[in-house]
Amino acid sequence: MPRKQQTFVVVGLGTFGSTVANELARFGNHVTGIDLSERNVAAIADNLDRTLILDAREDIALRDAGIDTCDIAVVAIGDDIEASILATITLKTLGISKIWAKATSKNHHRILSKLGVDRVIHPEKEVGTHIAQVLHNPLVRDYVSLGNGQHVVNFLIPEALEGRRLPELDHNKKYDLRCIGVLRGSEYLGSDGSDTTLEKDDLLLLLGSRQNLRDFAGSL
Repeated sequence: MPRKQQTFVVVGLGTFGSTVANELARFGNHVTGIDLSERNVAAIADNLDRTLILDAREDIALRDAGIDTCDIAVVAIGDDIEASILATITLKTLGISKIWAKATSKNHHRILSKLGVDRVIHPEKEVGTHIAQVLHNPLVRDYVSLGNGQHVVNFLIPEALEGRRLPELDHNKKYDLRCIGVLRGSEYLGSDGSDTTLEKDDLLLLLGSRQNLRDFAGSL
């Protein structure tokens, strides 16, 4: 059964907001973009189902535009905290079931959380943390946080481990890590218990706690 198309409204079409809106539209969702700037709206108008130049703090304007029928709202206003908060309140008043919002400070985050925002986003902080983790250990190609302290890390197999069998890494017993699989180019080779022989530049996907993953990375 095909997935039901979701309807999104993205408020604030700066760099962050326009990126979110473009990607949501690319995935086949119905996306409305809103901004006070005619320039920001014009820059993205051809990519979205609908773009509006209006003040998202005005509930009547949003209701007249049919925004109250949207499933999910993203408040991407970053340069005006007051506007971000008021737009969030307005969207909550309209009955939008799920709202994500961008925060630019701890106080901003605290206020948005008190308003009942489903998720508060810190794009610069999250990207900065991600980059630092990858830069810290060159063998860490990428990682994803799954919540509850669990992460999936993509390790690049160094030349020193070439020819070793996957079970020989002792990642399970010693570091309490679960192997999700090994990628060689676009080919999936296997996971725990397999007889996969590692080659330089293979990608090893491991699941576990941050500290255990760090300890394992330090041992490579």
